[in-house]
Amino acid sequence: MLILANAALHVVRLLYFMAPAYAANMAPPFVRYWKGWNRPLSRRWLGEHKTVIGLGLGVLAAVAVAFAQSRVPWSGALVSYHDWAGLGLRFGVGAMAGDALKSFAKRRCGIAPGAPWVPWDQLDFALGALTLVWGRAPLAWVDVATILVATVAGHVLVNHIGYWLGIRDVKW
Repeated sequence: MLILANAALHVVRLLYFMAPAYAANMAPPFVRYWKGWNRPLSRRWLGEHKTVIGLGLGVLAAVAVAFAQSRVPWSGALVSYHDWAGLGLRFGVGAMAGDALKSFAKRRCGIAPGAPWVPWDQLDFALGALTLVWGRAPLAWVDVATILVATVAGHVLVNHIGYWLGIRDVKW
């Protein structure tokens, strides 16, 4: 029983560590309500869904979560949040870059915007964020695998909720 409790606590630590990336990934769909200037980053290369405001909001959300983590210290955290701004930027830029790179590849493969591309739609931002924060936390390969599995499950759940709330146009 203790082994299970320790394993569950470690998964919570990993999810807490990834919280800025998760916030970065969840923020851009909210800009669909922006009525002002919100130009696509590149219609040709990334499609209509990747916008300037969405990118900025994603990075800002990651920095805000890292800031919150620095203000509410947790002894179980995997990293020090002393450099919360740098960590938040790495998570945010990494998550947005991973998502953009996946969209670029998706367009090159002829897959329509909004069409499912499993598992890349679920992993793109996490892989991008992990790439830029690699070395900041003592992550073993099993930790990375755990993060990726939890990310896929969480992504599906959050997107279904977003669809039911009318925030997203598709369930995946």
